[in-house]
Amino acid sequence: MDYLLTDEQKMIQELSHKIAEEKLRPVAAKYDQTEQFPWDVLKLIADADLFGLFIPEDYGGMGVSVFNLCLATEELSRACGGIAVCYAASALGTFPIILFGSEEQKKKYLPDLAKGAKLAAFALTEPEAGSDAGSIKTSARKEGNYYILNGTKHFITNGGEAEVYIVVAMTNKSKGARGASAFIVEKGSKGFSFGKKEDKLGIRASVTSELIFNECKVPAENLLSKEGMGFIVTMKTFDMSRPGVAAQALGIAQGALELAVKYARQRQQFAKSISSFQGIQWMLADMATEIEAARALVYASARMIDSGAKDVGRDSAMAKLFASDVAMKVTTDALQIFGGYGYMRDYPIEKYIRDAKITQIYEGTNQIQRNIIALALIKDLAK
Repeated sequence: MDYLLTDEQKMIQELSHKIAEEKLRPVAAKYDQTEQFPWDVLKLIADADLFGLFIPEDYGGMGVSVFNLCLATEELSRACGGIAVCYAASALGTFPIILFGSEEQKKKYLPDLAKGAKLAAFALTEPEAGSDAGSIKTSARKEGNYYILNGTKHFITNGGEAEVYIVVAMTNKSKGARGASAFIVEKGSKGFSFGKKEDKLGIRASVTSELIFNECKVPAENLLSKEGMGFIVTMKTFDMSRPGVAAQALGIAQGALELAVKYARQRQQFAKSISSFQGIQWMLADMATEIEAARALVYASARMIDSGAKDVGRDSAMAKLFASDVAMKVTTDALQIFGGYGYMRDYPIEKYIRDAKITQIYEGTNQIQRNIIALALIKDLAK
């Protein structure tokens, strides 16, 4: 479908597609197997200025655009969801600074993030606090001109590789969710170390690891906004970032469909291409239709965010929910078209189904997305 992209957006899409095909696809299997962090590929992405797509021009970027971020993430994910999430996760860690950072914080951190010279990460999840983010135990106590952080975060994308971390910690546990605050913590800070690196089912090119804070001293000026704003920072960030997860899912689904179509045309059974069988044709038709519906929703939600609309939580959740469910269905059907060969690691399609699964889980499980959507619906109808 024609989404009426501007010339600039078409250029971003074409450039991202070129990088994906020429630089990501040839090494996707290698990074999936070795779990080595793809710094060399990320440098190429940085050299193409793709890290600047979501950062204001005043700080070295090309202007805040969730839509442009989605275009790039979708194309990169067509070739490798794991490498693509290294890029997109830096946007997740950058958005809190864009949304809530002081002028000094923005000037200090955003230029390097815009150049891709440094990566960012967002640290909320803990061993006992996933969807129930209000149960976080990492604490931050004020001592003079510093906050002292103690606790452990886990399942942190870009953990150990990023230089800039947004960390949510409790400054006043008696206030519950309203007692959480958000901090910018730099890699190398005293008392800040990295723990277990997770061995994952999919997106294995990305690093997912523990962050450990043991009497970690963070300058008071690294507090984002003010004390007690931690969950507002988190929710507003997710409202802005979830279309990026949706775009990752969309790209994975599109890449799987393209592989399935190519294989179906080549594979011969009963002296004819299996693409001539109605059963296969109907599967491909459903896959393509579902992907296009997901793309329309993802693009619409991203454009709405860029327009400055205030209440975007429901639509952002819808995009993430629908696109990730589509990705899981499409990759499963694509593997089915490959038959027994699809189950073998000699063929690329099994990686797509492994990479797709996480999009239904991180930045809020799809069950949580349904809660967000339903509560917004009920609230709107009660007006």
